[in-house]
Amino acid sequence: MRNQITFKVYGRRALFTDPITRIGGEKSSYSVPTYQALKGIVESVFWRPTIIWYIDEMRVMKAIRTQECGVKNRKYHEPKNDLSIYRYLSDVCYEVKAHFEFNLRRPDLVGDRNENKHRNIAKRMVAQGGRRDIFLGTRECQGYVEPVSYGEARGFYDDTPTIPLGTMFHGFNYPDETGREMLQVRWWQPVMDHGIVRFIRPEACTLVRDIHKVKPKIFMPETICPLDGM
Repeated sequence: MRNQITFKVYGRRALFTDPITRIGGEKSSYSVPTYQALKGIVESVFWRPTIIWYIDEMRVMKAIRTQECGVKNRKYHEPKNDLSIYRYLSDVCYEVKAHFEFNLRRPDLVGDRNENKHRNIAKRMVAQGGRRDIFLGTRECQGYVEPVSYGEARGFYDDTPTIPLGTMFHGFNYPDETGREMLQVRWWQPVMDHGIVRFIRPEACTLVRDIHKVKPKIFMPETICPLDGM
């Protein structure tokens, strides 16, 4: 696919949850990363306002295992802590394919729409482990990124037939990307086929819920600012 990069992301543990329902004390990870979590990872590798990243597919390289940890959450209205149980994924590794498209809602950045430049920078940033710290769903789960020849290494579920993963959080529809005056949340019903999860595009999600109204920021050509130092 055009403007596509591949990389491996791994870590000792991960916590991929639905941010709408994780405001309570207990947290439990999905079996695989969400689209939004992988988008956050690739944006930590390389991001510019000129482009929008899309996750194409992901390979689950290691067995899905969990570990439970007790976490002391601070009580903000009392001088005490609460003990909560978090269920993390343990020893995770994924191969990811992603590609970028230009953000057409940024007319002020039309002069920065250079495919070769952004693709080459993204590949260099993958080789360097990313521009920013990589987190696997939450800040206490440190991740690491490396280049990979996608599909060459053997994955744990390569011989496993289709596994339905139920209804999962897909991501957010932000007004600056959609142009609508509404922040929305998306869900979908993925399946893992021989260890591969193929993601649908955000606009293909049919399970969408409005959260609250937000006005998208309007960018005009006269607001152009140089990006050469980014």
